[in-house]
Amino acid sequence: MATGIISLGLELEGFHASSNLLLAIATVAYAVLLVLTVWRAVGFPRDVVADFSGPRNGFSFFTFVAGTNVLGARLAAAGVPMVPYVLLVVSFLAWLVLGYVIPGLVVSKNQGDDILAGLNGTWFIWSVASQSVAVLAASLEPSAGEFGNGLSIMAVLSWGIGVILYAVIGCALIIRVLTRGIPVEQMGPPYWVTMGAGAITVLAGSRIVEMSDTAMVSVMRAPVAAAAVVFWAFATWLIPALIGIGIWRHLIHKVPLRYEAAMWSMVFPLGMYAVAGIYLGRADDLPIVGWIGGRFLWVALAVWAIILVSMLISLFRAASRRDNVGAVQPTA
Repeated sequence: MATGIISLGLELEGFHASSNLLLAIATVAYAVLLVLTVWRAVGFPRDVVADFSGPRNGFSFFTFVAGTNVLGARLAAAGVPMVPYVLLVVSFLAWLVLGYVIPGLVVSKNQGDDILAGLNGTWFIWSVASQSVAVLAASLEPSAGEFGNGLSIMAVLSWGIGVILYAVIGCALIIRVLTRGIPVEQMGPPYWVTMGAGAITVLAGSRIVEMSDTAMVSVMRAPVAAAAVVFWAFATWLIPALIGIGIWRHLIHKVPLRYEAAMWSMVFPLGMYAVAGIYLGRADDLPIVGWIGGRFLWVALAVWAIILVSMLISLFRAASRRDNVGAVQPTA
C-alpha cells in the first residue's frame, strides 16, 4: 500500500523511472505477502480465525482489499491491460465478504468483553478499503466502454459506504477516548490511518468528479466535490495532531522509538495525502491544494526511505542474532 501509492504520486508528477522502480517493489511485495498469507491460513487456520475475530487485529485484514486496489490503480495508470480489472473483481468480492465476516466475528466472539478496549486505528482500514474500491473503479471507468455505467455505480456506492464507516468508527473512537482513554503504549503508528482514511476519501471523490456523466455520477458530482474539499481540510488538520501525539509518546513518555512493522501504516497515509492533494487540485481546479500535495509527496518518500532502511537493519540484526545462537557449541 505504502510503496504503491508513492509510486502513483511519482508517476503523476512525471518521475517515471522512480515510479516504475517503486511499482516493481510494490508488485513483488504484494506477491510475497499474498503467498505468506495463504501459507499461514493453510498452516495455522486457528490462529487466523483468532486474528479475524479479535478487535485489535481483525480489521487489519482489510489491507488486502486496499493493497489490491492501490496496485490496480497504479497498473491502470501505467496502461496495463486487463490486470486492473481482475484486481478490482477480486478486491470487490473480498470487500463484500470481509465487510460482513470481520465485524460479525468481532461482535459474536467477544460478547461480554469490552470491544471498545480493542478499538484502534486499524478499524479505519475498513473505510480505507471501501474508498480504495471507489478509486480503482473510477480509474477504470473512462476506458470501460459498456461497463462504465456499472463501474460508476460501484464507485459511488463504495465511496458513500466508506464515508459512513469513517464517521461511525470516528465516533466510536471518540467515545473510547472520552470514557476510557488510550494507554500511551497503544497510541502507535496505526492511528495515522485516521488521516489516511480521510485522504483516500478525497482521492476517491476527486476521481468520481472526473468520471463520465452517467446518471449516478451526475447526481453525485457536486456533493462529492464539496465533500472532498471538506475531507482534505480535516485530513490536513489531523497531521499536526498526529505529529504531536508522536512527540507526546516518545519524547515525553519515553516510549522507545524502534522499528516495527506497524510503522508502514504511517507511510501510506502520508503518500495518500500527497496523491489526494494532487488529484483534488486538478479535479476541482484548486492549484494551491495540488501544490501542497506535490510538495508533500517528497515528505512521504523520505519517510518511506527511512522506514525501509530501518526495516532492513532490523532484519539484518535479527538474522545476525540467529546466526550467533546457532554458532554456540555445547560444552562438556
